[in-house]
Amino acid sequence: MAGPGDEERRSFTSRRVLIALALAQFLCSFAGSNMNVMINDISADLHTSVHGVQLAITIFLLVMAALMIPGGKLTDKFGRRRCFVLGLRIYGFGAMVSALAPNLGVLVLGNSILEGVGTALLIPPVYILTTLLFTEFTSRAKAFGVISAMGGTGAAAGPLIGGLITSAVSWRAAFVFQALIIVVILWLARGITDPVPPDPARAFDTVGAVLSATGLTFLVAGILAADKNIWVTAGSSATGALMLVWFFAWVRARERSGAEPLVSIQVFRNRTSNLGLITQNTQWLLLTGVSFVVAAYLQVERGYGAIGTGVIFTAETAGVLVASFAAQRLAERRPQRTLILAGFLASCAGLAVLLGMVSASSNVWAFAPGLLLIGLGLGIMLTPSVNVVQSCFPESSQGEISGLSRSVSNLGSSLGAALAGTILVAGLTTAPARSYALASIVLACAGVVGFVAALFLPRKFAAVAD
Repeated sequence: MAGPGDEERRSFTSRRVLIALALAQFLCSFAGSNMNVMINDISADLHTSVHGVQLAITIFLLVMAALMIPGGKLTDKFGRRRCFVLGLRIYGFGAMVSALAPNLGVLVLGNSILEGVGTALLIPPVYILTTLLFTEFTSRAKAFGVISAMGGTGAAAGPLIGGLITSAVSWRAAFVFQALIIVVILWLARGITDPVPPDPARAFDTVGAVLSATGLTFLVAGILAADKNIWVTAGSSATGALMLVWFFAWVRARERSGAEPLVSIQVFRNRTSNLGLITQNTQWLLLTGVSFVVAAYLQVERGYGAIGTGVIFTAETAGVLVASFAAQRLAERRPQRTLILAGFLASCAGLAVLLGMVSASSNVWAFAPGLLLIGLGLGIMLTPSVNVVQSCFPESSQGEISGLSRSVSNLGSSLGAALAGTILVAGLTTAPARSYALASIVLACAGVVGFVAALFLPRKFAAVAD
């Protein structure tokens, strides 16, 4: 019989594991937003442009989105802990390559490719291990609350932390900072054990992985080319759509033949999960899109440096922190659907306030009220969306749904940087106020799409067990 000492040790181990997983999510979210305040510094140092920095940011987010589903499947084959640790090591190496980058190409290799691949390997285990280790619905909601809070905080605080480091040392030091966090996570990860043994004999759908990754890449590439050539945009987007249709046809055929596909068609037949995935996609589209648009506008049009831009984002960071850490109490008192709806309402209201006040006033603090509302809205709904999607499936499907969930979220981030960023950059030198307003309106429309999807979520929700 286990005594009080055993229970205390288990509790300590659980906390240590949760800290490692949450810190990993914080780092990957931080990496997606901290470069936004370094636009001028990186552009000058590497002799590139705002579009070049946007390209590096978007490719990083796109690599994560394209490889997240394969990354989730590889955890079943090689083990959750092994993929987690391997992803951390690749990420850390990429961070050091980025810190030493002599030009934009090497920065893309280190930050966009290596860090993107590392993230795709380490993030699915974060959500799979959380689901498997925290089996009770309330404790799972609390764990996801901590991880989502750290993810939202990393994305929202990225501009501030990145701005402080860039101003105090240089933009390169921000990547050294990421490598140091990797060392800490690797030390904490020593206490992680795999709840389910890996299955090395399990097949991996290489063709499906290539088709899905290629399709997503062409779709986002089409958006990035929108301000350059409309025919390239149309061709790239059409190619991406056809590749994804081919992917679903391949998956269906593979499943019918009895072979294991990259992701089961059954995953897409859960109505609640599909709606939850749409809300996740739009949440991260909003978070990343707002971060890039506001940061680029402040630096290029208003002339603010890295630290000044980062300080302005403290309003959004505060909103995400307050709402996220209240997620557990809110989940106990309010349905998941209500929280997600409230989050989208607050975020859309924040975008309206942001657009109205910035248009009416040249004072930099005109950005604060809108960013605070957006942060509160995103913080309220990040946890419920994750919990809804993950809990729609039993433990045996966690590898698939975790990879799909993170892929959809990161696709939202890459779309936010590509879509809103391209609209802003296209008119940043000729009509900055107009392009800023148009980008904000596009982001608000995305928020409305998320709100409508949340309306169709069930009012009552229960987790699925094996």
